Amino acid sequence: MKKTDMLQGNPGKSLLIFAMPMILGNLFQQFYNMTDSLIVGRFVGEDALAAVGASYSLTTVFIMIAIGGGMGASVLTSQYLGAGQHGKMKTSVYTALITFLILSILLTVFGLAMNPAILRALNTPENIFDDAVLYLQIYFMGLPFLFMYNILSSVFNALGESKIPLFLLIFSSILNVILDLFAVISLHMGVAGVAIATVFAQGISAVISFCILLGRLRRYPAEPGERISLFDRGMLLQGTKIAVPSIVQQSIVSIGMLLVQSVVNGFGSSVLAGYSAAGRIESICIVPMIATGNAVSTFTAQNLGAGRPDRVKQGYRSSYGLILFFAVLICVILNLFHQGIISAFVDAQSGAKAFDTGNRYVTFLSWFFCLIGFKAITDGVLRGAGDVTVYMIANLVNLAIRVSAANLLAPVWGVQAVWYAVPMGWGANYLISFCWYLTGRWSRKRLIKKS
Repeated sequence: MKKTDMLQGNPGKSLLIFAMPMILGNLFQQFYNMTDSLIVGRFVGEDALAAVGASYSLTTVFIMIAIGGGMGASVLTSQYLGAGQHGKMKTSVYTALITFLILSILLTVFGLAMNPAILRALNTPENIFDDAVLYLQIYFMGLPFLFMYNILSSVFNALGESKIPLFLLIFSSILNVILDLFAVISLHMGVAGVAIATVFAQGISAVISFCILLGRLRRYPAEPGERISLFDRGMLLQGTKIAVPSIVQQSIVSIGMLLVQSVVNGFGSSVLAGYSAAGRIESICIVPMIATGNAVSTFTAQNLGAGRPDRVKQGYRSSYGLILFFAVLICVILNLFHQGIISAFVDAQSGAKAFDTGNRYVTFLSWFFCLIGFKAITDGVLRGAGDVTVYMIANLVNLAIRVSAANLLAPVWGVQAVWYAVPMGWGANYLISFCWYLTGRWSRKRLIKKS
């Protein structure tokens, strides 16, 4: 795959070319995550969909921990590779894999022991409680595979092998769909079947990823006398300093969604089923927005490193055009086809309440996806510049608004207060980040010293 030159040419074109592979990869990731809900909703029933939906917010927290950890682990690998210190690069990879394997095992034990108590605390409806517990118990047993796959994907990206995680994700997604359908339709295993299928697909992908990585690492011979260790405590400390902020950043929104779901759970399993279906659709719709924001982040970092803040501003202005294009496209699709999209999860006849909830959620939110896009690209500039303090504050404000508005207004307005709060949070986040962008202080931030 040809590398995109972020330092030359039309900024908008560079951003689009760079963002498209990430959009494709993230869409497959979302497709992978939503398969369980889609299949149980159509072939098992509304309660099964609600049970998987009740589990989703909790599993997302652990997914974000894995992704954040992977982002942190890849930094040292990239730096050692760039410096040509292949022995230390391999040591950093091995240290990260061992560290996160141990962490994933500890989180597995925690999840298996505590998930019933967590579901109780979230007011999970009684009629779906047992299925939700069963799904999570199986899911947590596969947590080491989930962690290993995400860490390995980050390592591949650090090595410049971004096509490998994409191809493995496509393979894993297809395998997950096949296994889900077989377990649910042929074996009639219900919620347990989709959980087992997901763990199995993740496990196969993680094992294949690990084998490929070992082969790729052989291409980087160490210098004579350079020592390679399986574990280095100094690198563990360095990696932890990088990974912890990444994990916190990735987990904030997921924790917020977990807190909001406790409000939704109080309206019963039918409303939860519709909310879960709409939430999965929302997660797909924000993919191009987040990917464009990540592209802006990389664009900013490279151009500031080259001493070209004016080009960053050109790219930022161009990115608004991309966001508006995606926002209009999503709005048109959702308003024209929302009933068909929701019916893929929920039967309009047998699950009328769930169907109505999902439709109201997606049609309302369809008009506001530009806000998360504006937030993503503005956050991307600040993140790429390394000016993360205001960026973190803005995201915390977003979280606080969504959680507080949902809790305070739902008793008055009903469950729709939950999705009314979403654009309120996005808008506040954008305004805070944009006001800081206007100060221009981000352009004077220096993370590296010029040689």
